Amino acid sequence: MPFLLRVELPDVPGSLGRVASAIGEAGGDIEAIEIVEKRRDGCAVDDVLLEMAPGAMPDSVVSACNAIAGVRVVWISRYAAGGNLFLDLEAVEELTADPTGAHDKLIDILPITFRADWAARVHDTDGVVYATEAAPAGLPWTQLGRAAHLPTDDDNVHCGARLNKHEIVVIGRRGGPEFLDSELARLGHLVALAQSIAKSVPR
Repeated sequence: MPFLLRVELPDVPGSLGRVASAIGEAGGDIEAIEIVEKRRDGCAVDDVLLEMAPGAMPDSVVSACNAIAGVRVVWISRYAAGGNLFLDLEAVEELTADPTGAHDKLIDILPITFRADWAARVHDTDGVVYATEAAPAGLPWTQLGRAAHLPTDDDNVHCGARLNKHEIVVIGRRGGPEFLDSELARLGHLVALAQSIAKSVPR
């Protein structure tokens, strides 16, 4: 089964190569890599989708990566969404393929696009109006301007963005990792695009 690894590393030539070599030596086979964030402090955050060789343990990948100077594994977990990372451009293509269903399609693709566990649309008076299967019941509506982190009463992490005057979009991860500022910005852009695409349909 695939695993998803989130790792912080120095944003300098050769860093990703050293991480890739360490993963390979620990029994991991890299399927895809996505740069999640580049920070002003010279650090980058990458998501690495990998398969483990028979008998190899993900803990060995974590130890091998953490042994590299300047590298820190933020999070690793099983990744059930399949063998690819779903890019924002692919998400936009999915939305434009059926503008009349853009709001629901957005919810369907957000967990894959953000490697999250679920997504939902929440109405200010009707509550959850559309959600993926793993979304918790009774999600509250929250007044939002720009995309932001949302409070929870457990170790799960939620964030949301305003879809329109009456609805917000919420996505969540069980146990982490925390949504980065770059992910919040991406969520805001995708939600705004979905709203624009839906509004383009003649009434």
